[in-house]
Amino acid sequence: MTKKVLLVGESWVSSATHYKGFDQFGSVTFHLGAEPLVKALAGSAFELTYMTAHEAVDKFPYEMAGLDVYDVIILSDIGANSLLLPPEVWLHSRTVPNRLKLIKAWVEKGGALLMVGGYFSFQGIDGKARWRRTPVEDVLPVTCLPYDDRVEIPEGTTAKILMPDHPVMAGLGGEWPVLLGVNEVEIRDGADVEVVATLPDDQGGHPLLVLGRYGKGNTAVWTSDIGPHWLSPAFCEWEGYGKLWKNILAWLTR
Repeated sequence: MTKKVLLVGESWVSSATHYKGFDQFGSVTFHLGAEPLVKALAGSAFELTYMTAHEAVDKFPYEMAGLDVYDVIILSDIGANSLLLPPEVWLHSRTVPNRLKLIKAWVEKGGALLMVGGYFSFQGIDGKARWRRTPVEDVLPVTCLPYDDRVEIPEGTTAKILMPDHPVMAGLGGEWPVLLGVNEVEIRDGADVEVVATLPDDQGGHPLLVLGRYGKGNTAVWTSDIGPHWLSPAFCEWEGYGKLWKNILAWLTR
């Protein structure tokens, strides 16, 4: 049976100014960060809808019926403000449903939520992602720090697998390719929380893959990226990349 997955975020727009002697000109480029995941899930049991960050500001559902279409929601590299400040609120000072509370209620009644790391995940760069002390943080198996939570690892590191026999690790034996960073989080106390993978002890032992439950729903966090830059090209091209995400999605929708 096909499972419907909504990926929210993983896009950005860059503006650059180019100087050539006396003259200058500007350029704007649009980027998608989840192409490796899109490729990995193509033709699988998981039907992916990719809602970019700028689309999500106004198009992410405001009602439970809109979320009920999906089996899994992935929040990846998109800050809380993008869901808290749609145009109706930011430009027109009108009230709308709080979509963070909506996500919490959806998980509580059986939805599955995955948060993936990035510069605007968890607390994020300069603390601007702002997921700390939100209804979404309430459902995660980890808590966010109150400040910039990036752990940059330019020398690279590999995952330390604590639960090699867990279903999400099926077919993923051996050493994993290189990671270049994670968001630092704190593991939440609870009998349902499973820390499947961390960074090595000499890199702080930070959580990498943590699973949990909230109400009737399943939750998971992957504190590194979904693609570059925190995942190396070798990681994105690794045969285990697709297996990892399919295993996580299968666990979330079990």
